[in-house]
Amino acid sequence: MTLQRELEIIELIQKEVKPALGCTEPIAVSLAVARSCEALRQIGVEVSHLTVEVSANILKNGMGVGIPGTGMIGLHIASALAVTCGKSCYGLEVLKDLSPAAIEAAKVMVDAKKVKVVLADTTMKLYIKAWAYGSDAAGAEHSAATEIKNNHDSIVSVVRDGEEILAPQHIEPMNCAGSACTSAAGASASGAAVAGAAGSGSASGSALGSAGSVASGSASGSAGSVASGSAGAAAEKTTLDYKLSVKEILEFAQEASFENIKFILESVKLNKALAEEGLRDDYGLRVGKTILAREHSDVFGSSVMTYAMAATAAASDARMAGCTLPAMSNSGSGNQGITVTMPVIAVAEKMGVGEEKLARALVLSHLVAIHIKGYLGKLSALCGCVIASTGSSCGIVYLQGGGYEQVCSAIKNMIGNITGMVCDGAKVGCALKVASGVSSSVQAAVLAMDNICISSNDGIIEDCIEKTICNLGRIGAEGMQTTDRMILDIMVCK
Repeated sequence: MTLQRELEIIELIQKEVKPALGCTEPIAVSLAVARSCEALRQIGVEVSHLTVEVSANILKNGMGVGIPGTGMIGLHIASALAVTCGKSCYGLEVLKDLSPAAIEAAKVMVDAKKVKVVLADTTMKLYIKAWAYGSDAAGAEHSAATEIKNNHDSIVSVVRDGEEILAPQHIEPMNCAGSACTSAAGASASGAAVAGAAGSGSASGSALGSAGSVASGSASGSAGSVASGSAGAAAEKTTLDYKLSVKEILEFAQEASFENIKFILESVKLNKALAEEGLRDDYGLRVGKTILAREHSDVFGSSVMTYAMAATAAASDARMAGCTLPAMSNSGSGNQGITVTMPVIAVAEKMGVGEEKLARALVLSHLVAIHIKGYLGKLSALCGCVIASTGSSCGIVYLQGGGYEQVCSAIKNMIGNITGMVCDGAKVGCALKVASGVSSSVQAAVLAMDNICISSNDGIIEDCIEKTICNLGRIGAEGMQTTDRMILDIMVCK
C-alpha cells in the first residue's frame, strides 16, 4: 500500500470517527441551531424563537432519546440548549458547555413554546434547516438559517436576512473565543411539537487527528491532518468515493504505521468511560448492568461474550438516557461507535493484548463498519448495530489471529443472521438491540475462526464479499423505504 493511499484511508477514519455528546440526530439539530444563533449574534441580535425543519429520519431518531443533562427527550430541548449554551466550534460536542443555568433557560424556552419543530418537505434522509429569529436594539426583525445535509456535521448553507453570508465551501464553525459564539444562558426562548421525557448529561473529548494527534472539528484535511470545521472538498467525498474493499481494509489494519493509527485508541478512552458509567449507575433499561448482575450469573455466566454484551449495552444505556459523557461515534452514530469498539475492547482485555494489536483490531472494526455503511447512507430503517457489530466481529477475528478468509466469513455470518433488525428510532431500548448485536458478533467470530461460514446458497449471501455487502446495502437503502415510513407513521400517531 502506498503512503498516499494510507493517508486517504486515515482521512476517511478521521472524517467518520469523532466524539459526539448525546445522540447525533438531536445533536445535529443543536449544531444547526447554534450556527444560526451565532450568525445573528454577529450583528448584535439575541435569539427570541426558533423554527427547525427536519427530515423524517432525523425526527424519528430525535423523538425519544435523552438529551444530555436535562432529564428530557426530543428535539425541542436539544434546539433550545443550542440557544443557551451551544457553540458550533465544538462540532458534534456542540453542547459541551452545558450548565444548570443553560438547562434551566432552555427549559423556559420550551415551556414558552418558542421552539417549533416541523417535518421538512424533502426526500433526503439527513436534512436539517434551523431558523433563528430575533430583533435588534431598534426593534428591527432579523433571521438566520443554517442547513445541514447528508452528514450530521456537514453545514452546507448559512443565510442571514435572506443573504448567504458564507459560501458552502467556506463554511466553518464560529471561533469559540469570539463574542458571536458566546451563548447567553439567559437568552429567551422556545418549544412545541414532538416532545418527551428522560436523561442526564455534559461533555468532553475532541476529534481524532492523524498520526496520534487530536484536533477539534470535523472536516478532513490532507496528508493525515484534520482541520477545524465541517466543510472543504474532502468533506464532500462520500465513503464510496474512497473505493474501499474488505481486502484492502485488512491490509491497511495489518500494515499501516502504528504511529499513524494509534489515535484510534482515543475511542477506547471515551467509549470505555461510557461503559463504566453505565455499569455504575442506573441508566435507561439497565441492560448492561443486569447482564452482569450476580443474581443472573446462572443465566449469563462469566464468558467473554457476557462481558462484551454487558459493557457495550451499558455504554448505550448511559448514552441514550442522557449521560453527559461523549461517545466516539462511527459514521455519524454514537451507538454504532460504541458497538464497533466495546466488544473488541472486551475481548482484547480478556486476551491481554497490547495497545498496537488492539489499535489494529479497532481500525479494522471501524473501517468495516464505515465501508458497509457507505452502501446504506447515514440513516436507514436498518438498525446501525447490525453494521457496527459486523465490524466488531471482524476486529475479534483479528485479535484471535484470523486472516482474510475468516474476516469474510465473520461478515457473511453476521449478514446471514441479523440483517432484518429494524431501526425504530433512537431511545433507551437501543441497548437491547446493541446487546443482541454483540452476542451475534462474538458468535460469528467464533464460527469464522472454526472455518464455519454461511453458504452462498443462503439468502443474500454471495461468494464475493463485496457483492454480499452491496446486497445488504440495497436492502437497507432501497428495500426498507416503506418500512421506514411505516415506522415513523406509527411513532408519530401513538
